[in-house]
Amino acid sequence: MACDCSNVNKSIKCTVTQCKNHCDTADYCSLSAIQVGTHESNPTMVECTDCNSFQLKN
Repeated sequence: MACDCSNVNKSIKCTVTQCKNHCDTADYCSLSAIQVGTHESNPTMVECTDCNSFQLKN
């Protein structure tokens, strides 16, 4: 199920089109807030961070 962009949050830019919260017609998230986390014990680069709000599209 794709996001219909009715709740697009222009404060959260996103280019991850595989996420069900991504607005299909623009590079924004539809959530009111996201949780950012890490998979590293000592993150030092952008690649060490994750959007923990990611949900795979069906």
